[in-house]
Amino acid sequence: MRGRLQIKAPTHKEFTDNMEINAEMQGIKRKSWKNRITLLLKKNKPHRMKRKSHWPNTDDVLLWGQSLDHLLSHKYGRAAFLVFLKSEFCEENLEFWWKCEEFRILKSHKELESRAQSIYQEFVQSEAPKEINLDYQTRNGVMQSLPEPTPSLFIAAQRKVYSLMENNAYPRFIQSDFYRNLCATSKGGTKDCEKSSTI
Repeated sequence: MRGRLQIKAPTHKEFTDNMEINAEMQGIKRKSWKNRITLLLKKNKPHRMKRKSHWPNTDDVLLWGQSLDHLLSHKYGRAAFLVFLKSEFCEENLEFWWKCEEFRILKSHKELESRAQSIYQEFVQSEAPKEINLDYQTRNGVMQSLPEPTPSLFIAAQRKVYSLMENNAYPRFIQSDFYRNLCATSKGGTKDCEKSSTI
């Protein structure tokens, strides 16, 4: 059984200066997750202070505790959730969900084919490097449709993974010290956080 890593939530400045969800979702290797948490918590250079309007404010962080939709619709929410999932060794669900979101907006048939194969090999097929937990019927449905992919190819699998996150990892995230500290450092305070994150 894998142990859990104790992580300390960053200060508001560290959190907002270092969250880069796009970098997290662009295929950085799984084995370097410890380095990514370290980078998240580390102070950053001043040149990243340009996009202040995109940083999460107190209301954003409190909304993350109200629903998984709110959390995933905010890029820093996704980044915070990803860091938490990495600490529990189950980040593949969020990574798969995000790749499906990107896949659904593809227009080119050639790109659909290429990305479909890549997502299938990385997450869906048996013994995949980041294999997600799917039932036989869903996995088989993806495999059958793979030769002629459409933007909806992974929708059933994505819904199942979303449900897994919503019922398992998300409740743990909003009850964690990590999330409570994010609430506090976003200038909200832990009491407000606890009110917003009751399930």
